[in-house]
Amino acid sequence: MATGLVYKLSFSPFSISCLLVLSFFSFAQLCFSLSLSTVGTSWSPAGATWYGSPDGAGSVGGACGYGDTVSQSPFSSLIAAAGPSLYRSGKECGACYQVKCTQNPACSGKPVRVVITDSCPGGPCASDSAHFDLSGTAFGAMAKPGQEEHLRSAGVLNIRYARVACDYSGKTVTFHVDPGSNPNYIAVVVEFEEGDGDLAGVALSEASKAEWHAMQQSWGAVWKLDPGYKLQAPLSIQLKSQYSGKTLVAKNVIPEGWRPGGTYRSVVNFL
Repeated sequence: MATGLVYKLSFSPFSISCLLVLSFFSFAQLCFSLSLSTVGTSWSPAGATWYGSPDGAGSVGGACGYGDTVSQSPFSSLIAAAGPSLYRSGKECGACYQVKCTQNPACSGKPVRVVITDSCPGGPCASDSAHFDLSGTAFGAMAKPGQEEHLRSAGVLNIRYARVACDYSGKTVTFHVDPGSNPNYIAVVVEFEEGDGDLAGVALSEASKAEWHAMQQSWGAVWKLDPGYKLQAPLSIQLKSQYSGKTLVAKNVIPEGWRPGGTYRSVVNFL
């Protein structure tokens, strides 16, 4: 008659150590999977068009609120208006992608990095599963040397895209205070976040207090706080990445005597 078999499991110190090491590497692998590379590794199909002047930056500023900085370094007019699936109501403002084309004879096949600075809400931007309405500069950058105009004349392309880390060559996170701000209300445009580029949340802390006040996304890359009383500067701002959940604090970045319309550079960034 068969009987149930009972196995006694025993673990040596060595086997326990091995399990701990395996657990560590599993955790490390999970963390690594949330880290973006500056080089595209996972490519997907998308549609692409272009707007604005052939050698321009699309529109002035666009739906993310970056203003004329889109034509200046480090954006350098290499920007894109994203369709709804990528723009995500402004949550992806500042995210970086590499785009490339291969199906047109003028395509170089080499990737070009662009930053989401605008929204393209209708037409093919809405109907395609993913769509980039590129600046004329960015669209032309996908071409072989001397073939920029030929590629732009195509108008619409099927391209490949990959999410990548933003790398602004050591530039620090910058805060541009909205002109409508006052001592009892503040709104800021957050610019030049390296790494993930996008934001899940922003919070503000006054110098005289230890608590953090969650700011609301006003639109695009603009975040606001209306506390109902006069804010006591200097003000620190905490950023939380959308992609990886990393946090960063720009301590006392908004100084005493701050002014609406002013631009204040921190000394920190995600990379």
